[in-house]
Amino acid sequence: MNKEEQALKEQSKKEDPSFESVIDENHGKNDNDYPPIDFSTFIFSMSTAARSQLGEIANPETGKFEEHLPMAKQTIDILSMLQEKTKGNLTDAESKLLDDILYSLRCGYVDKMKNR
Repeated sequence: MNKEEQALKEQSKKEDPSFESVIDENHGKNDNDYPPIDFSTFIFSMSTAARSQLGEIANPETGKFEEHLPMAKQTIDILSMLQEKTKGNLTDAESKLLDDILYSLRCGYVDKMKNR
């Protein structure tokens, strides 16, 4: 962690008392133990949540495959909103990633709705 990141972390501790609880929840894990946060990892995270909500992958909390289609639709809508709001501000790779993920999630959602 560079000096600027350390200063930002210290400032966050002062401004937000809940900051310490977030550190405690990480069980002392170092920031380097997690992948870097960027637009692509955020989009992957959202798509993983949507896939879990579609019942395509197991819920990480329960280990069970559970469908919750209204939540899946909301997550897909959030990704669509991000696509619209970030138009022209993404790299080609980020834009293609978002396009591909949205296409796949939308197809999965439509399939689930057809089979109801």
